[in-house]
Amino acid sequence: QVQLVESGGGLVQAGGSLRLSCAASGRGFSIYTTAWFRQAPGKEREFVAAITRSGVTTTLADSVKDRFTISRDNAKNTVYLQMNNLKPEDTAVYCCAARTSFRLESPKSVVYDYWGQGTQVTVSS
Repeated sequence: QVQLVESGGGLVQAGGSLRLSCAASGRGFSIYTTAWFRQAPGKEREFVAAITRSGVTTTLADSVKDRFTISRDNAKNTVYLQMNNLKPEDTAVYCCAARTSFRLESPKSVVYDYWGQGTQVTVSS
């Protein structure tokens, strides 16, 4: 029902910025919550940020809370992750995920209905 496509990844120097996009497509869908997760080679998947349908409520991991922001444009069916002051430890594949119905689980939970393929973010030191 829903396809998610990430874009905006790339190679940046430490201290630089990137803006990731997660575009949703399909018919007859409504997204309640969208989240970003990341996974570095040899590491476990890590929650990064989440945003509700309204865009009013956002959740960010402590490791990125002072550097990243998440926002959405419902008219474009797109969620953004603005990443500032990037650090080498931010290097990972970033995936977006979406819930199309209300869930009791925390937005930090990996319980999402749809996942994108991911986009690579590499931060050089």
